[in-house]
Amino acid sequence: MQSKVRRPLHGALRGPGRAIAAAVGAVMAAGLLMAAPAHAAPTCDAPEAAPPTQVAHIPDWVESMAVDKQGRMFATAYVTGRVYRIDAPGSEPVAITGNIGANGGVVVREDGRLLVGTGNDLAHSLTGDFHPTSKLLLVDPESGKVTTYASGLGGIDGVALAPDGTVYTTTLGGRNIGRVTPDGRVDPAWAKVPQPNGVAVSPDGKQVYVIQTTVAPGLYRIPVDNPSRPERWISVAPSDVLALPDGITLDSAGRPLVATHAAGQIWRVEGGKLCAVESGMHLSTQITYGQGGRGFSAGKLYRSGVDGKIYEVPAGAEPLG
Repeated sequence: MQSKVRRPLHGALRGPGRAIAAAVGAVMAAGLLMAAPAHAAPTCDAPEAAPPTQVAHIPDWVESMAVDKQGRMFATAYVTGRVYRIDAPGSEPVAITGNIGANGGVVVREDGRLLVGTGNDLAHSLTGDFHPTSKLLLVDPESGKVTTYASGLGGIDGVALAPDGTVYTTTLGGRNIGRVTPDGRVDPAWAKVPQPNGVAVSPDGKQVYVIQTTVAPGLYRIPVDNPSRPERWISVAPSDVLALPDGITLDSAGRPLVATHAAGQIWRVEGGKLCAVESGMHLSTQITYGQGGRGFSAGKLYRSGVDGKIYEVPAGAEPLG
């Protein structure tokens, strides 16, 4: 039985939401987006699920989020450049840093420390391919201590961590995919994908998945052993050219899930095609699964957005919890 499409959630354009609306308008004015209406992808064939439930709220545009093994969520705040910690659903967010320019992706390393992207702004995005100066920061979640993990990358939007500790980064306004090896070698142009945004690594570490957000949105697969040959794996429907896909995560079966801004849907890849796990969640930025047995626990899917609200999305939960 197919799950029903939800009604839109209210209040998505309040506060910093107006900023992204203006940004999208500027991109359209520049001719980077084709004039076509966003269209709903077909609903995934799945049992009926409860509607999304708000579990936290950060007073800022939440750019990215990740959960550690203790079930604690960490989120980057686009406007204020802070990193927040939320101990459990319903808990008050706590800023563990000041403004460190943490406006990009965030991932949790095996040792529990965070890697946070900086330079995710218009200036760095447009110049990042030929003048990569942005830093990947290492943040201690207990003390809030911040050090530079790597520098010389394009403006960092997406951040992904491979099983072997290799880090991959994207720059939305360019084409370059950055790579930082565990021994600290930085390659700001390891691979190339147009308008790259969300990024994730396959469980076996052999493929890097990258979202192309504008012009011709789609999902690429980059072979780690042959990065010069990115494969355009899935293209969105022509009517979804304005969907603005953003963050990406993988479920336990290795299937990509994608958050969208304009379409208001969370997509999942099934059989080489896109279907909607949930609808009505406009201006979403990232989705991630929980970890551990408490807090933001394993098996549950969470969504963040420009509105600062974080929701649990039952329709995207792992079948075995």
